[in-house]
Amino acid sequence: MANTSSAKKATRKIARRTEMNKNRRSRVRTFVRKVEEAIASGDKTAAETAFRDAQPELMRAATKGVLHRNTASRKVSRLAQRVKALGA
Repeated sequence: MANTSSAKKATRKIARRTEMNKNRRSRVRTFVRKVEEAIASGDKTAAETAFRDAQPELMRAATKGVLHRNTASRKVSRLAQRVKALGA
């Protein structure tokens, strides 16, 4: 257990930050899942709309440090590829 007041404050900050990161990660997963469900159903317009919503959410997670920026870019790229393939 933390002894000093600064260590106690640090544990409070870590707990707050962890909670925020969990929420952000959950939001990202939800948006990505919506895109994947639209792709699975074969609905191109729904997939494009879901992808347009998911892209900024992924990049925001990268900006906030929840995801590495290369990971976010890779996810965006692969989702875009799959959405584009629906039209072909």
